[in-house]
Amino acid sequence: MPGVKARSAEVLIAEIGADMSRFPSAGHLASWAGRCPGNNQSAGRRRRGQARKGSKWLAIALEEAAQAAIKTNGSYLQAQYQRLRPRIGHGRALGAVKHSMLIAYWHMFTTGEPYRDLGADYFTHADPQRATRRLVAQLERLGHHVTLEEAA
Repeated sequence: MPGVKARSAEVLIAEIGADMSRFPSAGHLASWAGRCPGNNQSAGRRRRGQARKGSKWLAIALEEAAQAAIKTNGSYLQAQYQRLRPRIGHGRALGAVKHSMLIAYWHMFTTGEPYRDLGADYFTHADPQRATRRLVAQLERLGHHVTLEEAA
């Protein structure tokens, strides 16, 4: 996994363990580790909630691994961070990367498969119409008139 080297992996295994039967789903692991967003909703209004407290050592290891992962060029985690940071800020985007890393950890230890990076272009390929609309709007803001035609 990008950002996770020997020391980070040792801390993750020491704090969480390799037996994932304790956690029925990846969300349970993220919640136990304190990496899930809080849920503060009242009268139909959704507000920011406080995340749960988890292991201090696990939080430090995830912080260091996430910082390294967002600097790894061409990785899914870097693309996720860059997509979220302008909208929600550095800290919360980094928290989303930490959450994704824990989800991947759970899947790796549950299925026994190695980490498979989705790639930096995952979000472009997941919804190409959205990427097209974004790029057309960006060109129009720069003063260009854009006409699109389907490729043969």
